[in-house]
Amino acid sequence: MDDRLLWEKIQNNDQLAFKSLFDSYYKPLFSSILQYTYSIPEAEDIVQDVFIKLWIKRETVIIKTSLKSYLFRSAYNTYIDKYRKQKIKNNLVESLKYDTLLTLLEEDDSEFKLKAERIKKIVETLPKRCKEILLLSKQEGYKNKEISKILKISIKTVESQLSIAYKKIRKGFF
Repeated sequence: MDDRLLWEKIQNNDQLAFKSLFDSYYKPLFSSILQYTYSIPEAEDIVQDVFIKLWIKRETVIIKTSLKSYLFRSAYNTYIDKYRKQKIKNNLVESLKYDTLLTLLEEDDSEFKLKAERIKKIVETLPKRCKEILLLSKQEGYKNKEISKILKISIKTVESQLSIAYKKIRKGFF
C-alpha cells in the first residue's frame, strides 16, 4: 500500500493501517536508532515512543515529506531529546558528586586541623629530650642514626624516646 494512502487511513483512525505502518517501519527504525544508542531497550523505547506519538497526534500531524522520512526524522529527534535530557541529568549528578566531595574534603580538613592541634599539645607535654628527638625525626626528617650522632646518644636511646613519644600521642587520642 502507498504511504500516502496508508497515512490517510491512519488519520481516519484505521488501526489496521497503523499496524501495517508499524510492521513495515519498526525494524528499520530500530536498527537506525540502535546505531546511536548502542542499547536495545533504549532503541526499542525510542521507536515505540515515535509510533505512540504518531498515533496520538495523527489528526493534527502534517507530513510534508514522505512518511518514511518523517518517521526516521522523528526517531532521530526523539533520540536527541532523550540524549540531551540524560546529559543534563548526568551533569547534575556529577555536580552533586563534586559538591559532596568538596564538603567531605572540607570536613576532613577541619578534622585534620583539630588532630594536628591535639598532637601539638601532646608534643608540648613530652619531656624535653623526648620532644627534641621527635621533632628532629618528624619535623627535620633526620634518621635515627643521624639523631644519635647530633645528640651524641645511642640509637637505642633514640628508638626508645620515639617509642615513648608515639605511645603518649596514641594515648592522647584514645
